[in-house]
Amino acid sequence: MATDEKMKIDERYQYLRRMQRRYRQAADKTKSALLDEMEAHTGMHRKSLLRSLHSNLKRKTRTREREKTYGPDVDAALVVIWEASDYVCPERLQPNLVSLAELLARHGELALPPRLKAQLAQISFSTVRRHLPPLPLVQRRRQLAATPNRHQQAIPAYRIPRDTSEPGHFELDLVHHGGDTPHGEYVYTLQLIDVATGWSGRRAILGRSHIVVADALVYLFAQFPFPVRQIHPDNGSEFLNTHLLTFLRTHYPHVRLSRSRPRQPNDNRLVEQKNDTLVRQFLGTRRFDTVTQTRYLNTLYAQMDQFYNFIQPVMKQIDKTWVPTHEGQSGYLKRTHDQARSPLERLCTAPDFDVQRAQALRAQRDAINPLQLRRAIYAGLEHLFAYPNAEPDQVQDIFQTLADPELFPEAVAALRAVETMDKPKSGLPTVPTAPTTTAAVSSLSNKEEAMLQ
Repeated sequence: MATDEKMKIDERYQYLRRMQRRYRQAADKTKSALLDEMEAHTGMHRKSLLRSLHSNLKRKTRTREREKTYGPDVDAALVVIWEASDYVCPERLQPNLVSLAELLARHGELALPPRLKAQLAQISFSTVRRHLPPLPLVQRRRQLAATPNRHQQAIPAYRIPRDTSEPGHFELDLVHHGGDTPHGEYVYTLQLIDVATGWSGRRAILGRSHIVVADALVYLFAQFPFPVRQIHPDNGSEFLNTHLLTFLRTHYPHVRLSRSRPRQPNDNRLVEQKNDTLVRQFLGTRRFDTVTQTRYLNTLYAQMDQFYNFIQPVMKQIDKTWVPTHEGQSGYLKRTHDQARSPLERLCTAPDFDVQRAQALRAQRDAINPLQLRRAIYAGLEHLFAYPNAEPDQVQDIFQTLADPELFPEAVAALRAVETMDKPKSGLPTVPTAPTTTAAVSSLSNKEEAMLQ
């Protein structure tokens, strides 16, 4: 049976070269079965296959150039249409060639005989790309990188090396939860990933003002069992602004600041990966925009921090090499990873890490029931999804989401005015009561319900 997708000619030659050795070494009875297999994979006639297998299977050079399908009239028309569309890319230009040509012809900017119109209707975007001239210099100037602002100029831009062995060098990023129409204020997840150990921390914030970002960093810094030596965000204004940078330099002068290079997402490759696996795959693309949702999500993140730092193993890339093309097999990038271990074990075996602290962390790990903790996390997600979103005229008080409002005098004043904060002495807001209870939560055991509370 023939394959659904037709082989490209280069793929066919590679396949036949691999099969040629098998065919020549096979017995006569086996050769017929091999021919049937090759006929099914390539779609070639049996006689053509035999001729190819008895040749050197090298593509012949073209002896005569193929005639041009599109002449100078098409090139001239493409230049006019391209300029009229403000030099958009061929993928956007090609589907609209005929309509733009008709419009230009109606205004006398382009002659559009039937033959030219038919050619514009059938030309592919890859052919359009080959026939377009270089982008004019004036247009190329529009695409130059913007001049770094004063914060970007003051903070070095690079990638934290993957072979960093000292814990405390964190990549930092935000994940938005604005739903399909991200308007107004909504919840973000602030996430930190340690390059050396893979230790992670997450905090839900409502909006992205410097107060909620600073509060999240203070809370997460206090949760890590090792000192924070460096934070490495992207170039977003939620991180590179005067208020937050002043706060960090005042309260954490020992923490080094760096940033990723503009338009280089791989400079924050670890946190970008965890944005998907530890945030998006849990919360999806739903919208969260209330104080209740923010505070309950933070209780789930506290449980996730335990599970993904103490229990679940991770692998760390230690090398990558390019394997060149060999015996018909295309070249590829080979990545080598070390043995999978949990971030806790990586931390406890890090150089100069305190032995007594390592013993205490392992004892804390041994007290965790992984199965119950995982079930509590997923049950808590269903409970979170039951909370309603904010009404259009409903105002949310972001100060009620702070873990340590005493650091911000304006937050203390606002909370005293409304007196609605039910924050215990531990500093972490208590779990609010949902207006509805899902079946998943109501079916939990007493121990799991206690973990959620």
